[in-house]
Amino acid sequence: MKPMTEAHLAILRRHMVEVIALQADLMSEEIGKDILGERVLEPMRRVRRHLFVPPELAAMAYHDTPLPIGFDKTVSQPFICALMADLLDPQPHEAVLEVGTGLGYQAAVLAELARQVGIGKCGPLTSA
Repeated sequence: MKPMTEAHLAILRRHMVEVIALQADLMSEEIGKDILGERVLEPMRRVRRHLFVPPELAAMAYHDTPLPIGFDKTVSQPFICALMADLLDPQPHEAVLEVGTGLGYQAAVLAELARQVGIGKCGPLTSA
């Protein structure tokens, strides 16, 4: 089989957003809304999730599932990324601190929505 092109991946990205919209509709009672805002869905169509996973998983990057990214970490499920961004509702003039949702994908989506995104590291909790 020949390798996927950026055009193929763009089609899968659009399909991923359609699946996210379907899940939002199906889970409307649980999440308290019927749809996720277009302002969030549009960046989900643009941000190339396959760049945030190991190359051998690029073909699976647009499945609505968390994926391992090494370092005992995963990139979050796209529906969860979209839901978190929608509930946060960052505005273009705001700064956002993203901590512990993976190695960059959520921050990249938030960067499309807010003026600035800071990235923090979530480490083990220690007592004083």
